[in-house]
Formats: sequence, structure tokens, C-alpha cells
Amino acid sequence: MENGACLCCEINVQWLSKQGAVQRKLASKRANLRILRADNKDLFIEIVAEKSGPVKLRFGKDSQVHNKFMKEGKSSIKFPNENVTLFLSNAPPEQLKFFLRTLFIKMANGKPAGTPTTSLRTQVLTHKPSQYDEISPITNGEMEKAVKKAIGRSTDTTPSPLSGKKRKIERTSLDKAPAAKKLYANSPIPIEQLDIEQKDVLSACLAGQNVFFTGSAGTGKSYLLRKIIGALPPDVTTATASTGVAACHIGGTTLHQFAGIGGGDLSLERSFQLALKPPTVTNWRRCKHLIIDEISMVDGGYFEKIEAVARHVRRNDKPFGGIQVILCGDFFQLPPVTKFEPGQKNTKKFCFQTQAWTSCRLNTFELKQVHRQTDNKFISILNKIRIGKADEEVMNILRATSKQKIERDGILATRLCSHTKDADIINQSKLQALEGESKIFEAQDLVPGSGKQLDQLTPVPGTLELKIGAQVMLLKNINVSAGLVNGARGVVKAFKDNLPLIQFRNKKEYLAQREQWTIKTAGGGSLTRKQVPLKLAWAFSIHKSQGLTLDCVEMSLGRVFEAGQAYVALSRAQNLETLRVLDFKSGQVWANPDVLSFYKNMDQTRIIPLGAINNKKVLGAMRKKSTIGKSKLMMDKPILSIS
Repeated sequence: MENGACLCCEINVQWLSKQGAVQRKLASKRANLRILRADNKDLFIEIVAEKSGPVKLRFGKDSQVHNKFMKEGKSSIKFPNENVTLFLSNAPPEQLKFFLRTLFIKMANGKPAGTPTTSLRTQVLTHKPSQYDEISPITNGEMEKAVKKAIGRSTDTTPSPLSGKKRKIERTSLDKAPAAKKLYANSPIPIEQLDIEQKDVLSACLAGQNVFFTGSAGTGKSYLLRKIIGALPPDVTTATASTGVAACHIGGTTLHQFAGIGGGDLSLERSFQLALKPPTVTNWRRCKHLIIDEISMVDGGYFEKIEAVARHVRRNDKPFGGIQVILCGDFFQLPPVTKFEPGQKNTKKFCFQTQAWTSCRLNTFELKQVHRQTDNKFISILNKIRIGKADEEVMNILRATSKQKIERDGILATRLCSHTKDADIINQSKLQALEGESKIFEAQDLVPGSGKQLDQLTPVPGTLELKIGAQVMLLKNINVSAGLVNGARGVVKAFKDNLPLIQFRNKKEYLAQREQWTIKTAGGGSLTRKQVPLKLAWAFSIHKSQGLTLDCVEMSLGRVFEAGQAYVALSRAQNLETLRVLDFKSGQVWANPDVLSFYKNMDQTRIIPLGAINNKKVLGAMRKKSTIGKSKLMMDKPILSIS
């Protein structure tokens, strides 16, 4: 149901005595919940659990919703009128959020104050059972009313909304019927802010298909991935990424931590032995959905090894031992990181070149709509650079940026470097050149001894040294509407209450408070760091800029050493007006030929729209238009696999 009135999760219902003792329990690993409206306008939550009849609990004005752990898929609802507590767990976090939001909105628009409530017991004794209907979609009026009731409330529970009066229908004449209610445009459904391409990917993931989705920089891959993670049950979903910072962005862990077999240089037999040790073996056997972000940076040999480990540990011969795999990344960006052994040829193997990739029979999607940049000319340039093309027009436009003045209000351009050491040297030398006293900000790591690990897994440093005039970058979304977003550039203007006051390029000021980063560990625990969300930003490495959008950036591409490095660097810029490219040459732009071939084959593969699976006319027309010579359609999948 698309209006947020349904939820599937694990439940535990407890009926309590007046003294608080548990008199009766109902527990189920999988239960379906619905929000219903009785004919007397009361709201009810209906619970249908396995091997149990339906249970209806009335949600009254004294009911309380505890949502502190909603991001973990957990919540509890207290029904004081019936002395019952409902515990929810392993709920898809996004769906849980929409379910609770719908419950609150409908409660805020409930029956008028003073209307008597009839208990279920009274209804049964008087032989007047209620009729129950599914709630209607949320309207704009209901949303506005709920927002007014929510203003000023900032607790971790949802108190009962005050009853409101019935909305009067204004009519200009008796002949005119009242206008139809407008449905709330952002009604609480899991795909509310996704474009059509992204919705197709989410639908395939929720249908249990193995999925690979790709797209150029700025097409919303990470945003979509977070939506997918939020739509899956958290207890059986593992979100990973090839790098620590990428894992932090999606609230997951690194692929190496989860797999538990080291860096992949051990023998397959030794990898099996390590994976069978706790807690790794538990993680592998519990996992039903494995998500891997930045798949382009995962070495093909390592990908093959973890696929074999999954089958061995789970005692299941299906690809990845029957786990659904959801892969995300752009192979035109940074390639796999491999160890170079002296005397050996440094060859990289991409995941798509492996038998493990083929065996997964991945449904493949390419996102086309760019969200990061809005300048069509710049988007066209980036699309050419992505595939290794730099024609005369592209070169002239990029060379012209070398004379642009993009600094303003004391905020200098961030220099993107091809090597991390170069960026570190520039930042330290510039900081030391500033006059004035340094302020040191030490991170607060809640787990003793986790500093080195958190340095790798979070974007914020363990020790941050700042001075007035220091160039900094914001590392967390603080206020999106005000432009205080991850990657925003600023300068330290002063220190107030021992905290840095930052002025940003859009002239907004922000007193930087400590923010929190939490990283999941392979054992099911978590590591937490609290730190000022800033980093020195005279210079940044291209590798560490992946995923960022920079509003003032300069680069020299003379030392690029990887296919895709120039593209990653250029695509960090918001637009041509905030970009300065020094000494640009066409030889600095190239794409890996294996990647070009892979994407060419992907473009030639015919995609079946999700709605066309049961439409014979559409499928017949697609067969006639086919140019790839497939002998038959894979009717059991919403999109053709590349194999």
C-alpha cells in the first residue's frame, strides 16, 4: 500500500496487568501491520502474525510512540487504554518512518474532541461490532494540520495530538460543489523523492533481484543506495563499501570487515577457515541482502573469493550462497586498488570480468539524470571526459577556466591533487604560514583504542588544528536549505566559546559544533566518533574527493596516473563558474578500454520495463525492435541480465 499504512516486521505484543506484570504475549518474526479506521473514526493498528488470528489495538490520544531507534528499524507503541505495549523490530527503517508518520498524521486529523470512545469489549457485549476500513491517502489539509500540531515538540516520543474541529467547507455559492481534496504531494511512501530511473532500481531490489546499478558522477547513486538500505529489513541486510569513507556515507561497514578474510591475498582454503570463525560466520549466515557500494574499486579476484566464501560458509551452491547482491558504482571512475609487487606486471581485474559476476545474473541499470550539476554544457563536457574523449571544444572550454577568479570573501579554491601526500603537505604548509594561535580539536572516540580505525572509516580527523584564516571544508550536511552541506567551502573567521566560527562561500555563518559519526563493525557493534565536522581544504586528494560536490575547486591534472582520475576530479565541481583547470592537456584524459567495452555491451542490452512483463503487446513490439539477436527473453526477470 503506497500511503504508508502497512508495515511488515518482527513484533512482540505484551498485555500487562495493572501492576505491570506481563499477562499475555504474542511474538512473531514476521507480522503484517495495517492502520485502519473504524466507523466511529477511531484509529486501530491491526496485527496479523503467523499462526495467529488478527489483533486490533486502538490508537488513542493517550497512546505513545517511542522512535529513538527508528533508524535501526525499532520502535515501541504504548496503548494505555488497553494496557498493551507493541514492540517493533527488524522493520525496514524507511517504511517504519513512513508508517509512524502516517499514524501521527491520521491521529492529528482524528474525530472531534469530546466524541465518546467505545471499547472493543463494549461493542461485543452490545452486539455492535465496528466496521473497519483502510485509511485514505494523506491530503494536503491533513499534512498542514499535523505540522501545526507537531510544532514545538522535540521529544523522542509522539504524544497524542490534540483533537481538532471539523474543517469547514467554504462555498462561494450553493450551486458549487466543494473542491476535491488534494493529495499531499510528498505523501509518505518509500520512493517519494526518487526520479523514475531510481524508482525502477528500487522496485527491482525490493523484488529480490540481484542488481547492479551505475551512472555518471552526480546521478544520485549514493542517495538511492541509502533509500534501498532503508527499505530492507536491517537485521538481515548488510551495507558495505570498498572504502571506509564510502561505507560511512551509507551507514555501513567496509566489505573487508564484513567478509572477514583479510585483504584477499590468502589462499581460498585459508579464507574458508577464517570465514568460519565467529562473528564472521554468523554475519554471513544471517545476511540475506548484501549491498556493495563503490564496486568499481573492488578487485575482481577479491570479488570471486568472497563469492566462493559465501557459498562455502552458507552451504549453498547458489551464487553468493543465495544472498541477494545489490552492487553500485561507476567503472569509469577510480579502478580497483591493487598491491603492486616488484617484478610483476601490474594488471587490474574488474569485477565484471569474473565468472562470479556472470553467475549472479545481475539486472543492470544505468542512471542517466544528473542531479549534481544543472549546466547542460558542463554535463556534456563531463560525459565526454567520462568515456575518454576530449575534443577541441572541450579543451578550449576547460583551458579558458584557468584564468577564472573563483575566490571570494577570503575563501580560496581547493586544489585537487592526484596524490594524498601532496594534499597533506600543502595543507600543513599553508596552516603554518598563518599568523595567530592554533586551536586543537581532539576527537571524542567512545570506544578506547579505536582511533586508528576511525581515522580510516570516517571523514573527520582524530586531531584537527585550526587558525583564524584557515581554509576548511564542511564534512556533514548541517542545513541543506542554507547550503551548509557536505563539501561546502568556508574559512575560519573567529573562535567563539572555543568553537570555530565559519563563513561559507554563500556568506552564511556557522558555529561548528561537534557532530557524531557512527560506524558499524563486523561483529554487530559500533564505533562512534564526535568531532567538529571540518577538514583543512587548501588541498584535497582526488581519491578522497569521490562523492563530494565542491563549490570552489582548482586542479592541475599533470600528474594523473589512473584512467578516470581526471573525470573524478572535474566532476567534483558544481559548474564551470566554480572550476579552475590549470595546464589542461588532452593526454590527461583516457578511459580503460575494458570498461568502455563493458558499457558498450550494456547499452546494447535491451531493457524490459518493469510494467511490461505481463504485457504481451509491449513485449511483442520489443521483440521486433530488438537488435542484439537474443534467442529468447528472460521472462522471469524485470530486466535482461548481462552474462
